[in-house]
Amino acid sequence: MSYVVINVLTVPDGAGATLEERFAARQGAVDSAPGFEHFELLRPREGTGDYLVYTRWRSEADFTAWRESQAFGQGHASGGGRPEGARPAATGSTIWAFDVAQQSSAP
Repeated sequence: MSYVVINVLTVPDGAGATLEERFAARQGAVDSAPGFEHFELLRPREGTGDYLVYTRWRSEADFTAWRESQAFGQGHASGGGRPEGARPAATGSTIWAFDVAQQSSAP
């Protein structure tokens, strides 16, 4: 089954729209990576300001290969779509990784 990576981004008050704009500017950048299956940027509703970046991969090896790729380095070198000189939209990042043990989808 798939390998899931969730990047928990600490986003200061008022910076959520900026973060979303920067992700929108890079939309589709990871889609052609070997083993990539799914991406979602999850906006918090209440209780936290943390955004979740959810990606699903065919395997941990596919994720690792992407993280070590030139495309990953280029996409993150400028702060992930951040204009030169602009401040980061997130002030922290924590990575959670999971193996999918069970899954179900709508028909």
